[in-house]
Amino acid sequence: MFNILCLKFIFWGLQMEDKRLVNQKLLRCGYTTGTCAAAASKAATIMLFKKEMVDSVFIQTPNQTNLNIDVLNPQLRENSASCSIQKDSGDDPDITNGILVSATVTLTDSDIVIEGGKGVGKVTKPGLDQPVGQSAINSVPRKMIKDSLIEVSKEFDYGGGFHVLISVPNGEEIAKKTFNPELGIVGGISILGTTGIVEPMSAKALADSIKVEISVIAAENNSKILIFLGNFGKKFAEEDLHLSTKPGIMCSNFIDVALDSSVEQGFKKILLIGHIGKLVKLGIAMFNTHSHNGDGRIETLLSCAVESGADLDTLRDIQKCVTTNAVLDILWERDLLENTMNILKDRIEHNIKRRIPSEIEVGFICFANSGNYEGVLFESDNAYQLKSLWEN
Repeated sequence: MFNILCLKFIFWGLQMEDKRLVNQKLLRCGYTTGTCAAAASKAATIMLFKKEMVDSVFIQTPNQTNLNIDVLNPQLRENSASCSIQKDSGDDPDITNGILVSATVTLTDSDIVIEGGKGVGKVTKPGLDQPVGQSAINSVPRKMIKDSLIEVSKEFDYGGGFHVLISVPNGEEIAKKTFNPELGIVGGISILGTTGIVEPMSAKALADSIKVEISVIAAENNSKILIFLGNFGKKFAEEDLHLSTKPGIMCSNFIDVALDSSVEQGFKKILLIGHIGKLVKLGIAMFNTHSHNGDGRIETLLSCAVESGADLDTLRDIQKCVTTNAVLDILWERDLLENTMNILKDRIEHNIKRRIPSEIEVGFICFANSGNYEGVLFESDNAYQLKSLWEN
């Protein structure tokens, strides 16, 4: 028996040491606020039935990772119990790392009711995972909590119900540093997670947040959306183009996610605004522009320069460049910039049309923020008409 328990403990420990290779570094995974809420709920329920404190709890996440997590602040009363789980984000730079997620479980006659207490946000806008007025405890964490309580109920032959109150000390303050206020979640953080595990530097988490933002904008009955490829894009729209930036989102490298989600949410008019350093990659149909997926900036500009009539010496000089600005300097000096940018514009239009349904109008504006060519480098044929939709 001792050997079996030791093997189980080692197995759980290995699971928590799962790592991902990110930018040539092995980084440790963590677990979500949803996993914390489910683990705290399960531990509190076990305490209720055993009538004794527990110092750890076993839980399996939706992606089948087995965790044995320490239980903090256990409290046992006659008809209820509570405890906390400390969030461990692994090596992911997460604002919620180290916070306590608490659960108070009370026995009831029937059903399982899950509510958010202090530090858990309330939904005030449609388009999110939960309806307006509900606590911002997403569907997967709710299912994890229910499944855990049903599991414990069967073990102890219990046929009644539960009231579960999830709370997060300091959650209201932490939420101010997240996107929750913009999304219409007030009073605290959200209890999140789809796999139960936090992957370091998670691209999925960033992509999911973009999808949520687009869903919220769509729920406000908008048929148009601005997509900025970064802070420079938003600043350029405001200060140089004098456009309103709402409704709009920041997609960073995830042009693919932003475009696809916008189409899926029913937007009919979409305008991309981005710096040449990112937008150039659309010339080779690279819709996720993170360097981890590849580069191709210089090669794309080199190919466009060939088509614009650049001589061999110019092409050799371009090939030595490591930044898009350095290439633009060469093209400007040799009077090739305008023709090269027009060729790049045509390629981007072609690649967008191949990706997006023909009934959706997508335009783009590409700019540079330095050099003799500072300002708009090129824009799609429909950009002028689309811009008018956001004019102040």
